[in-house]
Amino acid sequence: MCHDLESRPPLPPIRGAALDAREVILTSEDGTRVAAFAARAEQPSGAGIVIIPDVRGLHPFYEELVLRFAQAGVDAVAFDYFSRTAGTSRRGADFDYESHIGRTKPATLNADVAAAAAYLRSPEGGAPSRLYTVGFCFGGRLSLLQAASGIGAAGVIGFYGPPVGPNLVGLPAPVDEAPRFTCPVLALFGGADKGIGPDAIAAFDRALDGAGVTHTTVVYDGAPHSFFDRRASDHADAAADAWRRVLTFMGIDANA
Repeated sequence: MCHDLESRPPLPPIRGAALDAREVILTSEDGTRVAAFAARAEQPSGAGIVIIPDVRGLHPFYEELVLRFAQAGVDAVAFDYFSRTAGTSRRGADFDYESHIGRTKPATLNADVAAAAAYLRSPEGGAPSRLYTVGFCFGGRLSLLQAASGIGAAGVIGFYGPPVGPNLVGLPAPVDEAPRFTCPVLALFGGADKGIGPDAIAAFDRALDGAGVTHTTVVYDGAPHSFFDRRASDHADAAADAWRRVLTFMGIDANA
């Protein structure tokens, strides 16, 4: 189960405010208009992050996550890959994401990530010196694959992104793409995630080891899929540790 509409990200260590938080429209390589939500850090750390949602698209969890990253010193943007089939207007809780997710394509997904990265690198986006991606579930797999996409990421982060096996829209398996990875990887999994077992995680680790890719893999014992949710009080320690690891991975002092 991915994040529902009532889920909210946990709170990171706060460095300052989120500036200029707003809806923006990105332009992808083929001219497609892509809805996004962005914010700049009041106290920038030099890091910027592209947030790739799960299969439910750009819902409030990810808009708030943009703000939380900005408060932690990271310029951030989350984009909506359903803009290509559902338009750029805001959608309600009854949005039928299942009828749209199968219409996404690897090439256009990567193009939209690249458009979000280009926005961050512009003065409007904050022009950070280091660019990262983070994704969740479906978006977690896509985030991991950005290590081989050519966007010049300083690192990629995947929360419970399936690393092996086929994908419903044809995204390659990260385990197979590992030899092409050009940046460090942080992969975070729930130990009780029924969709991503220990064999899959171990296979991904072996592939990264074999490819010489710097990586950190963390499995939180007893944590389910989508544990990164401040409503999930039973897994608050896992969420807090994940925040610390994400910020440290981006070169930010999580204790500041």
